[in-house]
Amino acid sequence: MKITWLGHSGFRIETGGQVLLLDPWLTGNPMFPEDRWGEAVTGATHVLISHGHGDHAADAPAIAKETGAVVVGIYDMMQWLGDKHGVETVGFNKGGTVALGEVKVTMVNASHSSSVDSPDGPVYAGHESGFVIESEGHSIYFSGDTDVMADMAIINDLHAPDIGILCAGGHFTMDMKRAAYAASKFFDFKTVIPCHYRTFPILEQSAETLKEALPGVQVIEPEVLTAIVP
Repeated sequence: MKITWLGHSGFRIETGGQVLLLDPWLTGNPMFPEDRWGEAVTGATHVLISHGHGDHAADAPAIAKETGAVVVGIYDMMQWLGDKHGVETVGFNKGGTVALGEVKVTMVNASHSSSVDSPDGPVYAGHESGFVIESEGHSIYFSGDTDVMADMAIINDLHAPDIGILCAGGHFTMDMKRAAYAASKFFDFKTVIPCHYRTFPILEQSAETLKEALPGVQVIEPEVLTAIVP
């Protein structure tokens, strides 16, 4: 298994014979060097979208058309993407599990909002979500954009994730303090990878608060396009 940060909330996860791109926002992402687009998307089998906001979903149609990857996410948005862009999708909903080859992906709750831009303003794009990805003996909780939720206790009880990829930038999502609270209160992670930070000045720029609050947990501040092997 290899987990590679693409900046902001985007990740490339190579596991179980699949290449999953999670919320891959590359075009216009200040953290991502656009001349390395090919390095990020080559071989992609699936694009997982947690919600409709452009900093998570805008590049999904282009990536799917270039690579043939299937776009996976909440049913309402997948219907819209398929109809509007003609890409192959798998739509499911919270509590549902889909098999992507040998990789199991369960959609779980998040607390945020979800829309796509239009000339008339934001358009509903189905509910926001997170994912639990189970493969190669690991269970990864990808929070998507969220605040702390009591639902996290249920996610841990059912899936016991050992790796947490947690939004932690504040303003739009949990900040480092709240992400640390979520990790310590509800989970027993071995590894935590923060995301949705450093992208813009309005977001948190360091994960030191998270590290200090989680002794005994490996907190990895990711570097763009540098693989993490759990």
